[in-house]
Amino acid sequence: MLVGVVTATALNACAALAQDSSATELEKITVTGDGLDPQSISEDNSTVVPKRTISATKTDTPLVEIPRAISVVTRAEMDERAVTDMIQATRYSSGVTTGAFGYDPRFDQIYIRGIETTTTGDFRDGLRQPIMNYGSFVTEVYTLDRIEILKGPVSVMYGAASAAGIVNRISKFPLEEEHHEVELQYGTIGRKQAAFDFGGPINDEIDYRLVGLAREGEGSYDIADDRYLLQPSATWKPSEDTTFTVYGLAQKGETGASAWSYLEGNDVFLYTDPDFNSQKVEQYQLGYQLEHKFENGLTFRQNARAGDVDLKAHYLNRILINPDDSWPTTAVTEDLRSYQIDNQLESQFDTGSISHTLLGGLDYTWVSSDFAMGSSSVAANTPGASIPVPALDYFTGSSLNQTGVYAQDQMELGNWRAVAGLRYDWAHQESTVKGTGGSTSEKDDGVLSGQIGLLYLFDNGVAPYVSYGTSFVPSTALSEDGSVLDPTKGRQIEVGVKYQPEGENYSLSGAVYRLVETGKPQYDSSFLFSENSGENTYTGFELEGRTQFENGISLIAAYTYAHAEITGNIDEALIGNAPSTIPRHVASLWVNYEMPETSAIPGLSVGGGIRAMSNSFTSDANTARNPGAAYFDAVISYDFGARSPDLKGLSLAVSATNLADRREQVCTDGYCYTGQGRTVMGSLKFKW
Repeated sequence: MLVGVVTATALNACAALAQDSSATELEKITVTGDGLDPQSISEDNSTVVPKRTISATKTDTPLVEIPRAISVVTRAEMDERAVTDMIQATRYSSGVTTGAFGYDPRFDQIYIRGIETTTTGDFRDGLRQPIMNYGSFVTEVYTLDRIEILKGPVSVMYGAASAAGIVNRISKFPLEEEHHEVELQYGTIGRKQAAFDFGGPINDEIDYRLVGLAREGEGSYDIADDRYLLQPSATWKPSEDTTFTVYGLAQKGETGASAWSYLEGNDVFLYTDPDFNSQKVEQYQLGYQLEHKFENGLTFRQNARAGDVDLKAHYLNRILINPDDSWPTTAVTEDLRSYQIDNQLESQFDTGSISHTLLGGLDYTWVSSDFAMGSSSVAANTPGASIPVPALDYFTGSSLNQTGVYAQDQMELGNWRAVAGLRYDWAHQESTVKGTGGSTSEKDDGVLSGQIGLLYLFDNGVAPYVSYGTSFVPSTALSEDGSVLDPTKGRQIEVGVKYQPEGENYSLSGAVYRLVETGKPQYDSSFLFSENSGENTYTGFELEGRTQFENGISLIAAYTYAHAEITGNIDEALIGNAPSTIPRHVASLWVNYEMPETSAIPGLSVGGGIRAMSNSFTSDANTARNPGAAYFDAVISYDFGARSPDLKGLSLAVSATNLADRREQVCTDGYCYTGQGRTVMGSLKFKW
């Protein structure tokens, strides 16, 4: 029973192309998606109005030519808004909601179109960062160059992934230009951080980059937020046709193992003891990216990575009181290991007036986990420093082997753009309860995924489109007979329009969608086993606009309307209700003004934002609601080099999130959390 509770908590928290028959001869256009060029992507990162994506089709392609909704957060936007984590980085994008479980730094709680991507949509550099039971790969936002949010099913390109889409984190990789950056931060609550980012050429063939960070401090409610990391990478270009990048990450951090809290009046109380509440995670990743262009026009790419997560956690629970009035304590450990490789072969050719970029791929994923937990109890009011860590007495092992074969064709015919793809996956899972009386269950799945999209790009930059796609996620939940459940599947139809005129520095996009997620695992009446009985249907629309004026003003605006409905459930009384913690309306606006050189204070930049969401239900029963709220953020920065050339590269920034210090309580099916309070951060940065 305890395993089910821990796993449920983790899952919750973490839970045909048309051809023109006109007699007019159309000019042949060559597809631009011919590789993943870090240099061109780096240039795209220098603005809050990105124009390209490397995630949607695994080729470097203009955003306006992709028939699906995509939001891209560039490094320029992250710096402008002074973001400090993935939650802050993504929450000004349309279709995205965060904070469904209040303040909880253990996981990147990101929802797309009402569906969590915390456990099933976490990708980095095109490869999934998997979760098996509890432990996860944690991403430090300082190590990233950009974040690409793909909305809707993307299983054709990425295999097992959330029906809502994925959040692909793009790491800082070597560039050809020499660059150096050192940053010092100090802020609430006692947060102290030092970071650096060095890189450039070693010789004519090799470029390097070294990113490092050290942080000590606490977030809200005495929850630790410590992290230390080193991320080296190097790119070797022996010729114009071959590029080989190798990279690594060593990271260690500590935070709280439980973020349960409740609000009483103006005071926030924890369900745990901060002196005993601890979650320590060490993670390591080593990978490479290889690209080679052959003389016959073919391009081969290989993307591989191995990873390891070692987690040790323990916490006290003040809400579940034992019959003898003692408090239960829990300890959890997990060792997660993963290996992934994605092989791609790309060919560009013409058939009549149609230009093709054909991408074929074969990928493989292996994930293995050793999970253990134990529980005990202590007398009520025992000081946290005196509580012993419970001995581990329950051990399980699980593994996943998944192989996928996929093909995608990007086509151009005059102003028409089309994308079509198919994929088939073979997945084998094993789950073992170790020790006396243990058992092993196995599951083999075969899943076909597809996607198709059609877009027309008018000469003025307007691009209407329609698309359809499917998704799947293998389940780790067990049925009453001990077998692993069937995968959760998704399907979506989307109609939208994009507007991004060539040469202009603004973009607009809108999309209407209907997304259905079927076969969701649900606990049966025993709460020990599960069934593939859950189905939710999501309909809605999104709007997003970005611009950067020549007068120094930049603007990012987004609005999301989401109607979610339970359309299948073990409890028939819930059918027709709305799933918990999904607001109907979410809106955000960020405006930044950088003083021009001719102003009285050149180098000064001021930014402010507002995030608002409507109320949501506290449970699927829809008997009570979480309140709606509006939050304000602000940043002020000064570039000393704008007035004093001798200080070129030196800048100071002060940022604040949740200026009004609103701490609404968010409840989800019995679990209540409290939002993050006001944070203020000062940053001194020097670039040369």
